[in-house]
Amino acid sequence: MKKVTLLALAIILMLSLITGCGSANSSSNSGTDVKDPEVITFAWLPNNASDDFKDARAEICKVIEKATGIKVVDKLTTDYAITVEALASGNAQLAFVGGESYVEAHKKNPKVLPLVVNSGDSGTLKDAMYYSRLLVKKGNEDQYKSGSDYVIDNIAGKKFSFVSTSSTSGFKVPSAGIVSYFSKQDKWKDLKAEDLLQGGSDKFFSQVIFGGSHQLSLVNLLTDKSDVSAVDDFDVVNYVDLTSGTDNTPGAVYTVKKDAVDPFSKLAGTQFVVIKSTPVINAPIAVNTGALSQKTIDAITQVLTSDEVTKNEKIFLPKDSKYKGMFKAPQRFLTTEDAWYNPIRELSK
Repeated sequence: MKKVTLLALAIILMLSLITGCGSANSSSNSGTDVKDPEVITFAWLPNNASDDFKDARAEICKVIEKATGIKVVDKLTTDYAITVEALASGNAQLAFVGGESYVEAHKKNPKVLPLVVNSGDSGTLKDAMYYSRLLVKKGNEDQYKSGSDYVIDNIAGKKFSFVSTSSTSGFKVPSAGIVSYFSKQDKWKDLKAEDLLQGGSDKFFSQVIFGGSHQLSLVNLLTDKSDVSAVDDFDVVNYVDLTSGTDNTPGAVYTVKKDAVDPFSKLAGTQFVVIKSTPVINAPIAVNTGALSQKTIDAITQVLTSDEVTKNEKIFLPKDSKYKGMFKAPQRFLTTEDAWYNPIRELSK
């Protein structure tokens, strides 16, 4: 029977508790006197800044531009911190960010709020989640087994790849899970997340590297720069096929597609195995409510949550779509509130 960690349970439970205040649609959070910019800037994390997602980004910007009458341009970033700062400062009025990046931006500027989030396949927030996973290269997975179960005991002393300290599924969730698991052992009873940032002979990991994106964290694994990598499912699904096992569960094997584009173009056929998987709350499209008028925020919210966008096959891709994108049918965009991301905040306490 699959074991579910307390962390995973807490996150799943929070998915059904949509409470609190802080919705971007609340007029108390954004003044009607805010003057709209001549151009709306939409910032994207490195994971979604590649050419692979160009069509999806363009389509989202197109519908926002049509709804608001304001030109929309992309701001493609190479670092999580750049995206967070752009959103918090108002240099970008919109951004698609992970939960941790959203929490950081909101902490810098409370006027940053979630605008919409993609639902689960049910069309609700109850299953609005993706997965933070620990992966190993195919052929090495037996090192991480105890009987028929996968365990993470042997990740200690290994070369490890995170994504970014601002990544929810590429750092916050996996580091919290590692600390929770190992701090029960006398040897690691004082282990903290910050102890995982650097490697060395006297450290938890022998070496620690940061990929900067989920794609590159996976590349680190497949090119033997790391023994174990933290990689979500959401950002690499377009490049791989499930070969065996159940999706996003320990023991699942994935293979890089023959036609995979960069950074996987030279890695076709390479395989990896999931040894740990934890559900994570879906990432929001966030808005700086101090940088856009309420009228414009309302127009963007209305169009993104509309049936027109839900049925747009360039935004919510149907199965076997010829396009590549970030969201899959039968999902849709729904509004949510700041309090929904409290489970992410709790990981830092």
